[in-house]
Amino acid sequence: MISDELTHFNNRGEAHMVDVGGKPHTKRMAIASGKITVNETAYNKILAGDSKKGDVLGIARIAAIQGAKQTSSLIPLCHPIALTKVNVDFSLNNIERSITICVQTENTGQTGVEMEALTAASVGLLTIYDMLKAVDRSMVLSQICLQHKEGGQSGLWQRQS
Repeated sequence: MISDELTHFNNRGEAHMVDVGGKPHTKRMAIASGKITVNETAYNKILAGDSKKGDVLGIARIAAIQGAKQTSSLIPLCHPIALTKVNVDFSLNNIERSITICVQTENTGQTGVEMEALTAASVGLLTIYDMLKAVDRSMVLSQICLQHKEGGQSGLWQRQS
């Protein structure tokens, strides 16, 4: 169930952090994804693993995990939460010369983990850009979105194809 109410504003229209103190602790999970399209040189560097800065996808994986953990420091009204799981996968598309990141975040708590998954996907893609910008400044980040979430009051939500 999605409400039409903006929960990050009080009755006077002022921004505030939502009070989740009375909500029950439940298992929550979210999956977010995004894509970066690169030129042939950058794509071949990823495939060969010979970027001057190191293993591009390995470092992007660690950056995505770190991004998930730092979400409340980056997004002003997000609650700091104790993540119980962050999983990061990449898939490569040779035809498009693109890399898709898929991040799953989990916790057991009083608020969801969607923002952590979305932040992780964004940071992972930005890290790929940073590591390959010397050979391709035309890279395009796109399609960053929530794919799935479950748990909490609103229950299950799944992106429709």
